[in-house]
Amino acid sequence: MSKAEDGNTVKIHYTGTLEDGSQFDSSEGREPLEFTIGSGQVIPGFDKACCGMAVGDKVTVTLAPEDAYGEHNPEMIATVDRSMMPDDLNPEVGMPMNASGPNGETLNFVITAFDDETVTVDGNAPLAGKALTFAVEMVEIS
Repeated sequence: MSKAEDGNTVKIHYTGTLEDGSQFDSSEGREPLEFTIGSGQVIPGFDKACCGMAVGDKVTVTLAPEDAYGEHNPEMIATVDRSMMPDDLNPEVGMPMNASGPNGETLNFVITAFDDETVTVDGNAPLAGKALTFAVEMVEIS
């Protein structure tokens, strides 16, 4: 039976949970997730967890933040003057926003606080700094 390795395209079903057991994502009820191992399409620890699996194998793996979305970086939090925001912005805590970076790339933020003068935004990935547990089932290897 063939085992998944770097360069293989795989299809997997998965459920992702946090340390408290709450589910943050799942392929249940959807098509399996398809990606190429080693291509950087998924977080590093997820890639590694799928290496060596054969079709039908199931594994549960817990990833430390550095193998997932990285540590939460306080330097990715900024408080900006409301005048820097669009005039029609009605901020809400948890509201996603984006802006263009210095090289034209899209930067994603979430509003974490605001008042009449300022808006605080966090550019960290929502799951940064968290250990993630994945239950994975290998469905196909090609």
